[in-house]
Amino acid sequence: MEQQVHKHFKMHKPFGYLSQFVTNDVKPYKKKLLSELYNFPEGIMSVGRLDEKSEGLLLLTTDGKLSDTINRSGVEKEYFAQLDGIITSEAISKLETGVEIGFSGKKYITKPCNVSQIDAPDFPERSKKLRDERHGPTCWISICITEGKFRQIRKMTAAVGYPTLRLVRMRIGTIELNDMKAGDILPLSEFESV
Repeated sequence: MEQQVHKHFKMHKPFGYLSQFVTNDVKPYKKKLLSELYNFPEGIMSVGRLDEKSEGLLLLTTDGKLSDTINRSGVEKEYFAQLDGIITSEAISKLETGVEIGFSGKKYITKPCNVSQIDAPDFPERSKKLRDERHGPTCWISICITEGKFRQIRKMTAAVGYPTLRLVRMRIGTIELNDMKAGDILPLSEFESV
């Protein structure tokens, strides 16, 4: 029996796209899907997801086993998050030790993670403007987590009083976004270094 050759990609998921390729949504408004950006091979799936309002690194594969392994293995993921307000060292400490968030109707304490305040990255303006300086100051943090609950980082920063305004995934394991632009897609030989 011939062994299937799987395809792997990394992409910079743009703001406003769902991390899926087809939808069963019957609502009258149309959601943007990843399949609109590239002619992906049949059976492609995202390894983890980014919500519609999040941007950045997304790994894609036709290998369901590999996707499951990466999702369950506790691989570190780094995000840059723009927050509403200037975060305090106390709030950073709380994020690092774990905060209580809601998940699937239950309370959940997040695992310890690494958080640091960073200079504003040189990202291009988003297609949909966030807001301007009249609404008060913002800051950026780098946050590295080894889990990935639904909207976890947004829930974490809100729990310490600093809602996330913009969220960009920069790294999954050793695979980095680097200088990819929104919508860029690169084939990978494999995810051996995740």
